Amino acid sequence: MSNGQVDSFSRDAKSAAEAIRQRRITSEELTERCLDRIGQSEGQVHAWAHIEPDRALRQARAADEAMNRDGPRGPLHGVPVGLKDIFDTADMPTENGTVLDAGRRPPKDAVVVSLLRDAGAVILGKTVTTELATYAPGPTTNPHDPSRSPGGSSSGSAAAVAATMVPLALGTQTNGSVIRPAAYCGVVGFKPTRGTIDRTGVLMQSATLDQVGVFANTVADAALLAQTIMSADAGRGDAPPLVHPDLLGGLAAPLEAKPRLAFAGSPVWEEAEPTTRETFLRLAETLTGGLPDAGLPAICDDAVACHRTIGEAELSKAYDSYYAKDKTRLSSQLRGMIERGQRVSNGAYDGARAGMAAIGEALSGVFSRYDALVTPATTGEAPVGLASTGSPIFCTLWTLCGLPCVTLPLLIGPAGMPLGVQIVGPLGGDAKLLRIAQWLIDNT
Repeated sequence: MSNGQVDSFSRDAKSAAEAIRQRRITSEELTERCLDRIGQSEGQVHAWAHIEPDRALRQARAADEAMNRDGPRGPLHGVPVGLKDIFDTADMPTENGTVLDAGRRPPKDAVVVSLLRDAGAVILGKTVTTELATYAPGPTTNPHDPSRSPGGSSSGSAAAVAATMVPLALGTQTNGSVIRPAAYCGVVGFKPTRGTIDRTGVLMQSATLDQVGVFANTVADAALLAQTIMSADAGRGDAPPLVHPDLLGGLAAPLEAKPRLAFAGSPVWEEAEPTTRETFLRLAETLTGGLPDAGLPAICDDAVACHRTIGEAELSKAYDSYYAKDKTRLSSQLRGMIERGQRVSNGAYDGARAGMAAIGEALSGVFSRYDALVTPATTGEAPVGLASTGSPIFCTLWTLCGLPCVTLPLLIGPAGMPLGVQIVGPLGGDAKLLRIAQWLIDNT
């Protein structure tokens, strides 16, 4: 099979898995092509924290042997996947983006990694994360323009998928760390409803806010990967495990009616760059003859403050061991977050948790009127320079409330860079949200 044909599968995991099942391509061929792409682009993109080509190829050959002997092991049989370097892996380092964890070797896989292996996936390697999944950038650049940020904290996962180094990758989001880099890099990013994916074996920053998400080039691939790793969150945090949606079934089902969409500039609308505001207002006008304003309740204005209080209070406890070990090896940004978190009183923390619950309840009323909300994913295009991963402010409200979100590479900014359109659904509405996301792609 030609490189061009194999390249199409490196962008489309669902088709790749089907081709492997039909013996039209081998996992080894696909993995070799991914490694070739890494060899061609990694010197500029710097998406990978750890990769062992021989180990990846051994997994691929084993997948091919198993296919010939027993048939497919699961829905991702033979398909390469990248993992943000905060997911524990027993067979390679997990260094969490900090020198304080250099050489760290976990004793066992994270739950989601075990699920990927059970599904037959080839674990290609570990992708770059910012420092302890916060704000200090790693070396990754944006595949569309190496002078620009790929976003963070799941920098390497977004960039690797955008550069067709791997068809699928995992990330995490505590504020905007899936949606933002996916938007900057021009790929699909999906953060499911909080509580639908087990976080055991994943670096904990905030027990309340941390959520696992996925990167892909298509909505169908995002659904495939997310559904594969869904299991009850045995959890760190108080989000109850939810009934897992049938994402692929929902995506295949016809919409009963045109989706009820509303535009949500959100309380941080003025944070968007002027060209972003203009572009989204034009989009809102063109969609279904014009989108109504969602009319978010005034209490949503408190979301950023509640998120900061909860996030920094929990981060200060989660990262206390790093701070105690050698705070001078942490970035000034992270030290500041830890120290602010140390000063959060119990009363302030409890108040922020109560605020989070009240905001979530208010938003449930909005979703009684609309199927999904359309909003920017970011303030604008990926920022020039690698000193910052950009602002997550357009993700904060939705992450605080644990709502499912997907960003779609539907728009182009004034500099020719991707501009993501974020779609937000109600708690547990993941399957319908992805169906609406595909409808938007088909109708814009």
